[in-house]
This record gives sequence, C-alpha cells and structure tokens, in this order.
Amino acid sequence: MLWRDPVDITTRNLYYGPGGKEHEPRGSFTFIKEDLNGTNPKIVARDQDGVKWKIKLGDEARPETVASRLVWAVGYFASEDYFVPNLTVRDMPPHLHRGQKLVVSDGSLPNVRLKRYLTGEEKIGNWKWSDQVLSGTRELNGLRVLMALIDNWDVNTENNAIYQEQRDGATERIYMVSDLGSSFGTPGLVWPMSKARGNLQCYRHARFITKVTADYVDFSTPARDSVFFLATPREFLQRLRLRWIGKRIPRSDARWTGQLLARLSPDQIRDAFRAAGYSLQELDGFTEVVLRRISELEKL
Repeated sequence: MLWRDPVDITTRNLYYGPGGKEHEPRGSFTFIKEDLNGTNPKIVARDQDGVKWKIKLGDEARPETVASRLVWAVGYFASEDYFVPNLTVRDMPPHLHRGQKLVVSDGSLPNVRLKRYLTGEEKIGNWKWSDQVLSGTRELNGLRVLMALIDNWDVNTENNAIYQEQRDGATERIYMVSDLGSSFGTPGLVWPMSKARGNLQCYRHARFITKVTADYVDFSTPARDSVFFLATPREFLQRLRLRWIGKRIPRSDARWTGQLLARLSPDQIRDAFRAAGYSLQELDGFTEVVLRRISELEKL
C-alpha cells in the first residue's frame, strides 16, 4: 500500500500529525545507541514508557516534521514525527561520532525531530521510484508531485522504505518516503546547505512548475545539484539520474493531487509548520507559498 483515501482530510490534525496527541513524546528519555545510517546525526533513545524513538539532530528536524504531516494529510503513509525544541536524554555518551557540536554543554539536544518506533512494524527493504508495481499509477505520480511541492530534492532509494505491519489481524506492506528532511528550500542540493532545506527565502523564490503541455507537466524538483558537489561525483551522478521523477507527470494526476491538497484549510497547513517550531513570520510565509503552489496545481 502506498496511499489510502483520506476521507477525513478536512478534519485531520496537522499539528499532531499521524501519531496524534496520544503518541506525543513525553517524560524522560534514556540513550540507547547512536544511529550512523544516512548522513544526518541521529541517536536512538527510549522513553519512560519503554517506547523507542529515533532522534534526528540538525537542519532537517523542522522541515521533516512539516513534510510528514502534509504527505500524511492527503493519504500517503508517513512516520509519526514530532519536533521538540529542547530535549534532555540521560546516559548520553561523552562524545558522539556525528553531531557533537549540536549537543549543548549541559547535555541537552535543541531543535530535534523524534520519530516513534511503532509496535508491530518492521522495515523489510527499500523501494525504487521506477518499481514496476507502482510505475504509472496515479498514486505514485501524486507522490512525485508532492515531492516537488515541498521541494524534497533528496529522492534516493535509501530514503524510501517498505514496512510490514500487522493491522486488524492482517499483514500489510506499507510503502512510504521515510526521510523527508531535505524539504522547503531549494529544488536541488546547493552550497551552503542551509539554503537547501527549511529556508523560507529560497523556497519562496524557487521555481515550481517549469513546463506544461497538453498532457504532461514538468516540475523543478528534483533539480541538478550545484557544481560544488562534483567533488563527490558518485552522489552527484546518482541524484542527476533521478531528475526524471519531477518530469512528464500526467496533468490529470498533478491536478488530482492539487485537488486533494486544496481540501486542506490554510489553518491546517499553518498548523503543520507550527508543529515544527517555526516563527510567526515563517509560519505565514511558508503557508503562503504552499497555498500558491496548490492553486497552480488546481489550474492544470
């Protein structure tokens, strides 16, 4: 499963997201281990109720919290992500392999994203955007449009997860984009990287739709990386080969995605950014850009 009809879209709570208020992190946390997967610093901790959480430090914490809510709001599967402005984790090691400079002298972690480990959920692999089981479906094309709408340029396979879940006595395979942190900035990777994610000015001025024909629409995201990153040619070429994800999407599928998004109120969208701790000025600015992009999709 990639998508489920969001019949309650107009009442979905985008402040708390897919986990709701009942799964909101609370109480004390204890360090378990450092997670060295991916490129961003992360640790795993357990809360006072025994629930495990993956804690992401750095610039991706805010934009990922928002992105997971918008994706979930229109029917796609997403992690239960929460933003915490200041978190204390007991038994932290004296030094992290990555992200030590993000740890405050008193051992607290500012501006982090917490992802809840769900009971009965098991990651069994990754999926590709070109997988035949999904290729050409309206639902996959809608997800491609969403990646462009939020300017998520990091669409590598390792960021797409397949989870096996036990639900109502049945086993389901859930396909989701499990890492949405490279969103709400530029359409591609640029230097300095602070422009590439969670940057209102860059998001506001980024081009969204680049070409419209009678049948198809092209989007700017994912765009080619800045030539600065030719210093890492393997990663540069890998992302270059994925630019097709934002190209030649059927207009009808892009319009369908816009119609789904248009059922969200401005307050719901604003709540998604509020959940990530953005300032009042940023809340208004990001919400304005998202609404403008939704309007462009509706007009296709």
